[in-house]
Amino acid sequence: MSKRIHVSVSVKGCLRKLGSDLNEARRRRRITKALMAERAGIAINTLTNIEKGEPGVSMAAYASVLNVLGLIENLRNIADQSVDGIGMFLDTKKLPQRVRYPKKKPGDDMDG
Repeated sequence: MSKRIHVSVSVKGCLRKLGSDLNEARRRRRITKALMAERAGIAINTLTNIEKGEPGVSMAAYASVLNVLGLIENLRNIADQSVDGIGMFLDTKKLPQRVRYPKKKPGDDMDG
């Protein structure tokens, strides 16, 4: 029995675009569906579902297709901290107003 996944309209749209982009990338490289599925280690039906943007397909299957197409680095960097504008903004808000060195305790001697 398969689980139903509730997916928002915006997620569905992104997956459809990703599937369409992967389909186009495969065709530009003149790779048949059968060959792509074999290289990615997935069934042809799974590849068809990926290219349709079906939300029930595993992340590993998408990653395998990206790897075959030479686009796996895009996945590696998809949630990279350096491009997480909201995360960086929230982190910046937590920065202290001032930075102070801790007071030296008697007997603390840095010279050894």
